[in-house]
Amino acid sequence: MNVHTRPTVTLEAEEILEDLADSLAIPESRYEQAERSYKSLGEWLNRLASSMRPFDPQVHIQGSFGLGTVIPPISDEEHYDIDAVSELRKLTKADVTQQQVKHLLGTEMKLYARAQSMINPVEEHRRCWRLEYADGAQFHMDVTPGILNAAEQRALLLSRGFDARFADTAIAITDIDHPHYAFLSSEWPRSNPRGYLKWFHSRMEVIFEERKRALIRKGIRAGTEAIPLYAVRTPLQSAIMILKRHRDIMFIARSDERPISIILTTLAAHAYNGETKISDSLFAILSGMDAHIRHAPDGSYVVANPSDPSENFADKWRKHPERAAAFFEWLDRAREDFTHAAALSNKQLMTETLAKSVGCGMAEKVRTRSAKRLGAPTILTAGLVSSEAQVRRAPPRIEGDRRNA
Repeated sequence: MNVHTRPTVTLEAEEILEDLADSLAIPESRYEQAERSYKSLGEWLNRLASSMRPFDPQVHIQGSFGLGTVIPPISDEEHYDIDAVSELRKLTKADVTQQQVKHLLGTEMKLYARAQSMINPVEEHRRCWRLEYADGAQFHMDVTPGILNAAEQRALLLSRGFDARFADTAIAITDIDHPHYAFLSSEWPRSNPRGYLKWFHSRMEVIFEERKRALIRKGIRAGTEAIPLYAVRTPLQSAIMILKRHRDIMFIARSDERPISIILTTLAAHAYNGETKISDSLFAILSGMDAHIRHAPDGSYVVANPSDPSENFADKWRKHPERAAAFFEWLDRAREDFTHAAALSNKQLMTETLAKSVGCGMAEKVRTRSAKRLGAPTILTAGLVSSEAQVRRAPPRIEGDRRNA
């Protein structure tokens, strides 16, 4: 696809893309479930008997649940991945080691799991602790401990000539593999999930506010009722959800090479220009997202973290060039697949075409929505080749936008 042109999108294709985005949207109950989970843990960490209470622990959401770009798992064997951060606001790097902070949170989470009669043990990962909920819940929560790091982050970014406007919410986090993990040091891994969320919302702020006001006008949400972020979905979010599903289907059998969500999301948000329709948003992103991939002096790829420009989301592409190749392979395929679908005017044919890109199970949901839109009976087409069948032969994918656990 030429980066300066977009395909002509038929009215039927626009409606199918809208139905696809609606079909990919998870129920609000899932967002409410995530909210209850991290708030419940936050209350536990702040209870009178908590060993963390003196350090003012604050728990907040991050990742795709915070961004509003969660999509349903391909199979029932996969879980929703709820990512959260526990900030200890009254500790500094001069007070504790990464290891001490990590163990402090781990101890409290184990007590929490016991108090909640959770069957599965709390698991330690590189940067976080994982709460595995009951099998029927189909989700787990990864909680990363951290301490405030705004002053140090601002100084670092300014010294390197980078934009420091999001530094106020920067934190230092723990990592078992970090060389200074076990002893006092000013060197900690850095993160800024709240800064990233602020940047992401700034990319769609105008259309987001318009749609929020529309919900109030339609009476869907009362004017005095606070509208949660997850209740409003923009064309940017819809396009990212569609592209994530396309990626997941394409890389079912090649999970190690699958482009990570944080790269896809960052490039998509950069390429989005306030389009009000899903199709315009999708093709603006597809035609322009690779223009926001930079090159370091040594020629390696750079996808800078907008909330911490000194961090490169594509740093692993240098060691694993097959991942860079996989990204561009996916981008070419997505451009080809959606350009082809956009030109069709027969919804039945269009849905069958999309089945190869988003999975036949999702295509059936789209077909059902399309039939309801027209007031016609739902006709299911047999014989579609289902990529989801390969899930049984591939490692389960965990939904999330973090780089590491």
